[in-house]
Amino acid sequence: MTTTVKLEQQAAEGAVFYLFGATGDLAKRKLFPALFSLYKEGKLAENFAVVGLARRPRTDDQFRTDVYESIVEFCRYKADDAALWNKFAEHFTYMSLDINNVDGFRELNKRSLELDQKFNIPGNRLFYLALAPELFGPVSFNLRDGGLLESGGWKRLVIEKPFGYDLETARKLNGQLSQVFKEEEIYRIDHYLGKEMVQNIEAIRFANAFFEPLWNNKHIANVQISLAETVGVEDRGGYYDKSGALRDMMQNHMLQMLTIIAMEPPSRLQPEDIRDEKVKVLRSLRPFKNGEEVRANVVRGQYSEGSLGTKSLTGYRQEDSVNPESVTETYFGARVHVDNFRWAGVPFYIRTGKRLPVKTTEIVIEFKNVPENVLFRAGEEVNPNLLVIRVNPMEGIYIKFNAKRPGTDNDLQPVAMEFCQSCQIGINTPEAYERLIFDAARGESTRFTRWDEVSQAWAFVDEIAKAWKETDSDLAFYPAGSWGPEVMDQILAQDGFNWWPVNGQDEDNVIWISGSRK
Repeated sequence: MTTTVKLEQQAAEGAVFYLFGATGDLAKRKLFPALFSLYKEGKLAENFAVVGLARRPRTDDQFRTDVYESIVEFCRYKADDAALWNKFAEHFTYMSLDINNVDGFRELNKRSLELDQKFNIPGNRLFYLALAPELFGPVSFNLRDGGLLESGGWKRLVIEKPFGYDLETARKLNGQLSQVFKEEEIYRIDHYLGKEMVQNIEAIRFANAFFEPLWNNKHIANVQISLAETVGVEDRGGYYDKSGALRDMMQNHMLQMLTIIAMEPPSRLQPEDIRDEKVKVLRSLRPFKNGEEVRANVVRGQYSEGSLGTKSLTGYRQEDSVNPESVTETYFGARVHVDNFRWAGVPFYIRTGKRLPVKTTEIVIEFKNVPENVLFRAGEEVNPNLLVIRVNPMEGIYIKFNAKRPGTDNDLQPVAMEFCQSCQIGINTPEAYERLIFDAARGESTRFTRWDEVSQAWAFVDEIAKAWKETDSDLAFYPAGSWGPEVMDQILAQDGFNWWPVNGQDEDNVIWISGSRK
């Protein structure tokens, strides 16, 4: 009998992982814990090596201590098995590197060849650039000129957002990378694509006969996507004041979730076929033709002083490193349309912001209501059916529908059925970075953004930014701890809709018939 091992259960092929920015916050919070989790689960082959790279001087032992402390604080697995930890740590080495000096890359290449020999690595190279975008090009050129791309194995470049500041800068950046790497060798990370429930959207849609036939404008009234944060800009004021919610969240996370909700079923479950369908959605987004259309459909807000519970919160303009006259948006809301056969006429409402009441990422699919029915009394309110996909921090889905209230003739009662993934798996839900690093090491590019996705997203976002640049008067202030500017609520009200409660803030009269609710 032959046993078939699924691709996602196989260990990634041996490679040298180069972590540029190895002393930074991303490496500490996400990358080191992800690598340890993959190793503990047997998803990293024994023939791998990790080279930490940064300007700061470190010995190998100091670097391994940094990695250990990172895992203790942030990893979902404990490093309490000394033998396992020592075996894992021996694969880590560190090198101080000036990324503008090609001689350092030549030295790095020599060390890489030694690691290939030591760990029996077949020349495979994965370069993870946890660096500022303006450094992507120079590092790529030095990787090439330093001989690191001549090892004989595969080579892959993993880069973090933001990918440019607008379409023009993104094109320039992509032009630099394209001189060194092929498109199929470039892995642009959007960590939201690694989240379990974002990946689950495709299964919910395409594997259920009672959803896919209804997934169109004949049955869906609107779609609501919320990505709310309770935090302010913290210590990122200098960066955020040059970026804002439009570029920081809308251009990537929000549009990516929209494309997964709206895409057509791919002809095959292959990376390029899936990404082709996502690009088609971006091409179908109705553009805003002028500033008047932007003002009618888009809201930009900025938090002012407020409170959350008993905690007083400062306004954005009072944050460190923020211009006291800043017009940078900390809230973005919009009504957008996907003008294709499936979605024509269905509004997609999107909102994201800082200093909102709860931390949550949720997608609400509101279905069209049934026609008035003589079985129900005149004036009886029939609530619409909802499918809610909870992405973060709670993971799961629930469906709300109507049922007869027990003991009555035909009084209706909202009822909800829930699947709580977090309740089942708890803290051992795989982190997004685990899945994405694992996929990059396997050459699985489905959950990474292709250049045409990036360029189409920037083209849409740039029209909004252009309209905003012409006037500052559209900035709406909202108290920290609130749900953002009221004008966004008014946009929904124009269409006869309202925001549905998120993060468990459901109506009191809903009956939960799930084992996780009492």
